[in-house]
Amino acid sequence: MRIFAPFLYVSVLASVALAGPASEPANAKADAETRALLKYFQGLSGSPARRIVSGQFANFGPWANLRQITAVSEKTGHWPAILGVDYANFQKGGLETKKPNKAAIAYWDQGGLVTITAHLYNPANTNGGGLRDKGVDLASLLSPDSDSHRRWMHELDLLAAGLKELDDAGVVVLWRPFHEMNGGWFWWGAKDPETFIKLWRQMFDYFTQTKGLNNLLWVYGPNQSTNPVLYYPGDQYVDLVGLDAYTDFVDQKHIKGYAELAALPKPFGFTEFGPHGAKDPPGDYDYTRFLAGIRSDFPAACFFMCWNGKWSLAENNHTRQLLDDPLIVNRADLPAHNLSVHSGVSGVSGAVRGAELLVRPADPPVHTPAAGPPNAEK
Repeated sequence: MRIFAPFLYVSVLASVALAGPASEPANAKADAETRALLKYFQGLSGSPARRIVSGQFANFGPWANLRQITAVSEKTGHWPAILGVDYANFQKGGLETKKPNKAAIAYWDQGGLVTITAHLYNPANTNGGGLRDKGVDLASLLSPDSDSHRRWMHELDLLAAGLKELDDAGVVVLWRPFHEMNGGWFWWGAKDPETFIKLWRQMFDYFTQTKGLNNLLWVYGPNQSTNPVLYYPGDQYVDLVGLDAYTDFVDQKHIKGYAELAALPKPFGFTEFGPHGAKDPPGDYDYTRFLAGIRSDFPAACFFMCWNGKWSLAENNHTRQLLDDPLIVNRADLPAHNLSVHSGVSGVSGAVRGAELLVRPADPPVHTPAAGPPNAEK
């Protein structure tokens, strides 16, 4: 595995000292590079500049590639620090890890960071798919004698295999499962909090103890709301926290839940951000408003990931000014990690793999299940 240290360790020690004691990773067996990356995020709040890590979601499963993030670079002159991909394959109602992983490895090899989520298919649905199924009993997933449990364990095995491929390639993953769990639009959402927490902890234990995945930083990402910590699984199961928010108005009137999450002993950020709302953005948002809102109302924020399509940094206005700002950490501003290519990845460089990902056929229309309902307040 590549080591983000010792350079990163040296660079974070001073900032962590400014910000106070850093917490240990949720996974006590987290490897050295994963620990170093967590320390980096923990130290950002004490930095006078370069303390908000930029990010851009690329795409889902079969459509994951580097074109969206390359379009951001062409528009702004900057590569966002974080590439986001998703393991969902909506065509087949299941998961696709190979193409997201190819994009993730290429971006990591080029000096970037990686965050992954998964729009999970419903294991209680015998036909697959079922992202927005209602009435799912989460307890059945935890019952060893149920068919839902057997399908759930198969789904976990598929996810773990994808994450293991990244572990073998030396990639640290900001892993964001069960996103927007406090909303009722996904099958795992708006459920009994106690049962949901058991499900999160079961995934955590299975991935860390049974599967030995020590390259994950666990990210808790509810939708903006008045109940953001209701489903919080506990400090020992989470490394970073954030909010998903789709709105033009970056203030605490329109984005609720910041105070509760910022009070937790975890780095805070915007796990998803998109202007306008969850549907049909016009693509004319002034992104300097986003940064102004962070400065005024969300001072603890140390990272963000913009959604793709018409929400993205490639499609809206004044995104160069956003990424030019001294507060923003872009890919070139990250502490260096070893850019040598992992021997198990076909013997080609990250740059070559990245180029391959830019010549794939055109993407289908942007799929937008990640966002919950648009904010009622405008």
